[in-house]
Amino acid sequence: MTSRISDFDIDHLHALLKSSGLFLKTGPFTYRIRSSVRSVAEGLFLLYGQNRFFPEMEFVDFDIRLDSPNSLRRRFRPKLDFYFDHQTPFKPLPISQAFAFLEWGMNWCVSVHMNQYLKLHAAVLEKNGRALVMPAAPGSGKSTLCAALMLRGWRLLSDEHALVSLHDSHLIPVCRPISLKNKSIKVIEQFDNKALFGPLCKDTHKGTVTHMRPDARSVELDDTPVKPGWMVFPKYIVEGETRLTERIKETAFLKAGEQSFNYSLLGAKGFETMSKLIEACDCYNFSYSNLDEAVETFEKLSATAV
Repeated sequence: MTSRISDFDIDHLHALLKSSGLFLKTGPFTYRIRSSVRSVAEGLFLLYGQNRFFPEMEFVDFDIRLDSPNSLRRRFRPKLDFYFDHQTPFKPLPISQAFAFLEWGMNWCVSVHMNQYLKLHAAVLEKNGRALVMPAAPGSGKSTLCAALMLRGWRLLSDEHALVSLHDSHLIPVCRPISLKNKSIKVIEQFDNKALFGPLCKDTHKGTVTHMRPDARSVELDDTPVKPGWMVFPKYIVEGETRLTERIKETAFLKAGEQSFNYSLLGAKGFETMSKLIEACDCYNFSYSNLDEAVETFEKLSATAV
């Protein structure tokens, strides 16, 4: 029987992180994570407990470590550095933001590297065998909507990255916790009391941040790609009406390109892959303020896949 991270207690996980590290696989990517900070162990135990445990791996995509840069820093206004292959790409952050720092760093690893996929800044979920791709800029309500849909039975592929195969345009899952901030945290707490959150990190550059654990089914299917079905551009509007309107594919192509990490870098292959993705999707604009109405709208949309 395969061990899960939650099969080990937090003390054991903390000791592992301080020594050889935790080997973690999410979607097609593997991480070696090391840290002496206990809140990192607590966050991983809670939010990645359903993931399989690997005692070691011969190869990892990303070797990362979160630790104080020197012994003095550990005592006086303690801060952390994020080390990637012994480099420090970011400024140090307060130790109270340790788990959020880990998640941001893991996102950065995928965003900047791994260009064997077309990558969009988008939430991706699946229902009835088809993928819903929601490209959006920060502040659009993408993550809040993503969390609500997962809590109502949609399979989560990613809250952050739409990884599009360059071979067949299928969406590649990389299922990790959903990032929520500020008012969205309370909104999801009130929406469903079964939502499970990790450490609450306050006073970050994004405000108050936490992460929500994916459901077990989404984690279990984290190596199963999904064919594209819908591309929806969400926008939260305070006290706005729930509206889903068709969008012509030419403008959907341009908008999706704006939310891509590497469309230009991939050149002709990026254009070809984006074209196939858009062609395979029904494209829409979506505005909302009421989450229940939003979920109902997407349930009706998903019925078109049957």
